[in-house]
Amino acid sequence: MPQVSIARLFEDTREKLQLTWVAGRGGAGKGIDSELTKDSSKGLVGHLNFIHPNLIQVLGDSEVNYLSGLGAKECRALLEKASIRELACFIVAGGNPVPAALAEVAESTQTPLFSSPIPSVELMWIMRPHLARELAESATTHGVFLDVLGVGVLLTGDSGVGKSELGLELISRGSGLIADDVVELYRLGPESIEGRCPPMLRDFLEVRGLGVLNIRTIFGEAALRPRKNVKLIVHLERPKGADLTHLERLPLKPGTESLMGVEIRKVTIPVAAGRNLAVLTEAAVRSHVLQMRGIDSTREFIERQERAMNNPDG
Repeated sequence: MPQVSIARLFEDTREKLQLTWVAGRGGAGKGIDSELTKDSSKGLVGHLNFIHPNLIQVLGDSEVNYLSGLGAKECRALLEKASIRELACFIVAGGNPVPAALAEVAESTQTPLFSSPIPSVELMWIMRPHLARELAESATTHGVFLDVLGVGVLLTGDSGVGKSELGLELISRGSGLIADDVVELYRLGPESIEGRCPPMLRDFLEVRGLGVLNIRTIFGEAALRPRKNVKLIVHLERPKGADLTHLERLPLKPGTESLMGVEIRKVTIPVAAGRNLAVLTEAAVRSHVLQMRGIDSTREFIERQERAMNNPDG
C-alpha cells in the first residue's frame, strides 16, 4: 500500500513550499496511506475543517483570523477536536503568525505543525499533485515507454520482437525515452495512468548486439522524458509465417487494453521484413490524435464507399 511519512513529505516539499517545522516533531513518523484517502469523509488536503477534517489541515488568512478571534479555551477545544488520529499535519500558510493555541495543541498531540509564506490556495495547488503521485496505486509492466510526437506510447510484445530497436529508431527521429524493459505505472485518476522509469534503469536502453546504451550520453538531454501519461499501446506481433493476409485491414473499432482498470487505445503492428516500424508507429500516433478529435479515416473511407454504392450515377 503506497504510504508517505510526514518527515519525508516535509523534506520533499520543504524547498518548494519554504516550509518551517514549528512544533510537533514527535509526530514525524506519522504517515498518509492510500487507504485513508478512500474514506469520503476525509479530504486529503484542504482548509481547516472541523466537520470533515482533512488529513492535512491548511490555515490561511481566514482560518488564522477566526482562531485569533476566539478565546484561548474555546480555540484549544476546537483544535483538539480537529486533531483526529488520522490527522497528518497542520500548515499555517501565507506567512500568517502561528496561533499560540495551535502550537500548544500540536505539541501536546504530537501533530506536526508547519508554516509557509506561500498563500494557502497556491500551497494546496502544489501539494495535491505531489501527494497524488506519491499515493498513487502502482504496478509494473514489460515494454518500452516513449514520448512519440507528444503522446505517451507503450511498446509491447514478446521478448526479441524488436521493441528496443524500434525505440532506438524512434529516439533517433526525435522521440523521447522514458523507460526501457521495466515501466512503472501509476494510476493518478479514474482515466489517468502515468508511466515512469525505475531509478536503476534511468537513461538506459538495451539493444541486442549493442548492449546497454546510455541515451543521455549519446543523444543528449532532449532525448529523455521523466514521465508521461500512457495514451497508446503499440503491440508488436510476429505473425505465424510470412502471410499477413489474415490480418484485419479495416478495423471498425479501435482496440483497447486494460491497464490497472483503465482502458487504453491499442494498435497491433505485425513485424515482418521490410516494414518500417518507426514510420508505422508515428502514423499510428497521428491517427490516434485525429481519432481523439473525432476524425476517423477508416470510417470516412467506408462512408465514401457506401455513398458511391447507393448513388452509382453520382
